[in-house]
Amino acid sequence: MLTLYVIKNCDTCRRARKALEGKGTPYQVHDLREDGLSAPLLEHILHRVPIMEALNKRSTTWRQLSDADKADLDANTARELLLSHPTLLKRPLLDTGGEIRVGYRDGDYDSL
Repeated sequence: MLTLYVIKNCDTCRRARKALEGKGTPYQVHDLREDGLSAPLLEHILHRVPIMEALNKRSTTWRQLSDADKADLDANTARELLLSHPTLLKRPLLDTGGEIRVGYRDGDYDSL
């Protein structure tokens, strides 16, 4: 079963869900805001996606962080930030079981 990690009010996440539903592809949803982001789940994601690729530096959450939180960002501090602010994770993330696809653009799920 595919898992789509989303934030429900995100337009890109809505388009990804619509694309999966349009293909009739079964999937389950994990809402990062409602369901949270546990350390084991984060590590599962980071085994497939480099941490700096998974961090959404365009998000409102990122812009609201203090300069001190953004300074000297390394893998450990990025993990801590993601665990304390799950909405910093790029989304949607589609977990196919073997890989994780980051983001969504039209046509991205055609090969499923």
